[in-house]
Amino acid sequence: MKSQFLLDDSITFLNHGSFGACLKSVFAEFQRFQLELETEPVNFIQKKLPVYLKEAKLPLAEFLGCEADDFFFTPNPTFAVNTIMRSLNLQAGDEILTTNHEYGAMDRTWNFYCKKTKAKYIRQEITLPITSKEQIIEEFWKGYSSKTKVVFLNHISSSTALIFPVKEICDKAQQLGLITIVDGAHVPGHIDLNITELNPDYYTGTLHKWMLAPKGSSFLYVKKEFQNDLDPLVVSWGYESLFPSHSQFLDYHEYQGTNDHSAYLCTPKVIEFLKENNWKEKYKACRKLVFDNYQRFCDLLKTQPICPITEEFLGQMASIPVQTEKPMELKELLYTKYKIQVPVMPLNGKVYLRYSMNMYNSQSDLDKLYAALEDILNTTDLIL
Repeated sequence: MKSQFLLDDSITFLNHGSFGACLKSVFAEFQRFQLELETEPVNFIQKKLPVYLKEAKLPLAEFLGCEADDFFFTPNPTFAVNTIMRSLNLQAGDEILTTNHEYGAMDRTWNFYCKKTKAKYIRQEITLPITSKEQIIEEFWKGYSSKTKVVFLNHISSSTALIFPVKEICDKAQQLGLITIVDGAHVPGHIDLNITELNPDYYTGTLHKWMLAPKGSSFLYVKKEFQNDLDPLVVSWGYESLFPSHSQFLDYHEYQGTNDHSAYLCTPKVIEFLKENNWKEKYKACRKLVFDNYQRFCDLLKTQPICPITEEFLGQMASIPVQTEKPMELKELLYTKYKIQVPVMPLNGKVYLRYSMNMYNSQSDLDKLYAALEDILNTTDLIL
């Protein structure tokens, strides 16, 4: 499958989780839309774009398990969460309950918001190793108080690659009358997702990661009862539109000045590829590679898995604890000397080496990583 991607053949690419990897056929579609835009920009933006967006959203709605009118495209989940944040109207002392496994950009977004509003961002500790789903749920709710107003949770964590019990947490949050916001950046095309069944108030995810779309393609789903309360991040022609559509929600958020929507418009091509290439079976094989190698790497590095090696907690990524005081140097050495692209990430005083498996990867890629780490252990002091 690697021949269908644009990835550099000289690099062993084990970092799909960070920014994804686009298919050649989808990238060609991306460029086709860009050329069409530049050939006749006025006609494209004013007449064709609304039609193209609708055509892109319908298959995506089916893929995500929601209605096409309940989400809009965004460049990335950080954009989406910034949009939500502006409309929460939290007061001084109100609390946003989250975990200490969230993505760094999201932590910074909430810290910015809390400085402005005097709300509090509660990073509840989820201890490692994970022993059960019940452990996560029990530890998470220890952070709840009478001042909690919002639950913010990643569906799959970035640094630790853990799948969180979002459904159970959303259900209880709804019972408590809390607003639920889920960062599902790593979810679409990675693990099963049905947003309607999950029932969050807000859900954001990417298409450019595990769905193999061009960079800058994501979405924000908003439950119907919150849609008219969501202010646009950028106020433009859709606000108090002279030609309003059937949805103020979409008017406000889909038309925010001149922009290139080409990445979004590739969505039907992306979904077509996934279906035609039996992606669920291919991704199942990727998960098997993740599971079969996890303990092997931990044994090499003299560490332990951070969770049970099962589909309940892991998808196509795994984070191996690595004992190093120089994570950036280790990452750079793996890339420059061994030509392996793999992240080495600090979190909560620990360091994790996270490998990702996609349909272009094979066991030989992980064998190269194993051999490189073995050589580093024998020849440097980067791994303690």
